[in-house]
Amino acid sequence: MNEKQIYNLFIDWLSQSWIKVAKSSYRMPMIKARYTVEEAEFLTGFPFRKTKVEELAAMKEMSVEELEEKLAPMVTRGLVWKDYKKGPARYGLNDVFMQARTAFWREPTDDLLKNLVPAYTGYHSTGFNHMQSMTETKGLRTLPIQATIEVDKKIRPYEDVVKVLDNFEFYTVSNCPCRVRREVDPMFETSKKPLEVCLHFDDLGRYIIEAGIGREITREETEAILKKSADAGLVHAVSNWKEKPDTICNCDKEYCMFFEPYHIQDHHKSLDSSNFEPTTESETCKGCGLCVKRCPLDALTMVDYNTADRELNKKGRVPQLAANTCIGCGVCVVKCPTQSLVLKEKAEVVDPPENTMEWTMRYMADVQAGVPKLRKTDS
Repeated sequence: MNEKQIYNLFIDWLSQSWIKVAKSSYRMPMIKARYTVEEAEFLTGFPFRKTKVEELAAMKEMSVEELEEKLAPMVTRGLVWKDYKKGPARYGLNDVFMQARTAFWREPTDDLLKNLVPAYTGYHSTGFNHMQSMTETKGLRTLPIQATIEVDKKIRPYEDVVKVLDNFEFYTVSNCPCRVRREVDPMFETSKKPLEVCLHFDDLGRYIIEAGIGREITREETEAILKKSADAGLVHAVSNWKEKPDTICNCDKEYCMFFEPYHIQDHHKSLDSSNFEPTTESETCKGCGLCVKRCPLDALTMVDYNTADRELNKKGRVPQLAANTCIGCGVCVVKCPTQSLVLKEKAEVVDPPENTMEWTMRYMADVQAGVPKLRKTDS
């Protein structure tokens, strides 16, 4: 087989996972930038499920030692998963979404990234984002900033960041992959917001540490990163299922792979929203508009308000919420200088999927239906 045939067969195999390799003129350049032709040929047919190394060695007609030596650099580069649980080593092929994350959890100065960025940026814009336009259930769900929720409110465990963190024994942090991709791209300005804010836990965290694309941190350091991110205007976003989520992102509206298609390509939503929304105590609001500036979805606008206290609110304006746009993150609330905003629970509560299986079934059903959900088509 020639090189083109080998890569096409590999793309076909990658598309057998839960997420297809979307059609795009950048699809082949992206795959070639990520995998050598030898790696593509070797990994075609390699199981996605975590498989014992002895089974894989038999399948590849190699000794266990030979196979592990061959796979070691692929693990480090994020192409192949290695399970670090006790017992025999298990490996699995990372799907196209996972290997995109592992590529960009690195430092922006990593030489690996220079050839990847143009192809990945093009693929996201023309392939991946189009596929995501069809999905109602997003990969991440907004995790409200706990300090912004009204006092004494009973919070559901999947929306209580403290209870979410209680699920884990092992904590890690990596660079935000969306931001790193943009940091390397000369077309984009360097952000001043924190970069090392992508949090991962337990099995995923252990894999990240062994692959050298993150560092282990304590529970206390995890909470400090969340606070720093909230202060900087980043949105907490957790894996969109109840049972053992493995990731909390802190998303920048200028760079996030979920916010970008919303703002630029008219997708009907970015992240799945929390069950909260901000309300304003208009009489104590000073009308500064900081909440409007911080909102990642432009869900707040300043409107005229007839207040008797013109000394406090000289402009006589207060924020007004577009409830259908708000994702309930609390970014507007956390820095309010007069504490006039608070997150309150919505009238209608929407639960996330129970586990990864339920989430995957919802995602695949949407993609198979193939109907884009765009704001401009809703009018």
